Amino acid sequence: MDLALIHQCFSDRTRLRILHLLGAGPLCVCHFQTLLGEPQVKISKHLGYLRSRGLVEAAREGSWMVYRLPAKQPAALRANLACLRACVRADPEFRRDAARLRAGRPEFEKSSPLCAPGRGPRR
Repeated sequence: MDLALIHQCFSDRTRLRILHLLGAGPLCVCHFQTLLGEPQVKISKHLGYLRSRGLVEAAREGSWMVYRLPAKQPAALRANLACLRACVRADPEFRRDAARLRAGRPEFEKSSPLCAPGRGPRR
């Protein structure tokens, strides 16, 4: 994986926040809406950008697309993701994102393993 491509993907704060959260495990778009407070359109656009460049993988599970970091990561990506984790530890916005994820994950899993409470299609 080309280092310049990785850094292009890292050049947007929303994409950095998405990658940081995916470091904790798979999430769907509705989780990102809840965690980041951003509209679905914006999140989907950034996830599509990251996916088209190989920084995230997606799998359809029922009605939802679940996103995760690639199972097999090239060394350059692995090193840059490790750097991201280290660099954002002191950033208040990234800390809030991580805290919301820790607080919300049990609720996400109780309501549905694939969808945040109050988001997604009605049943």
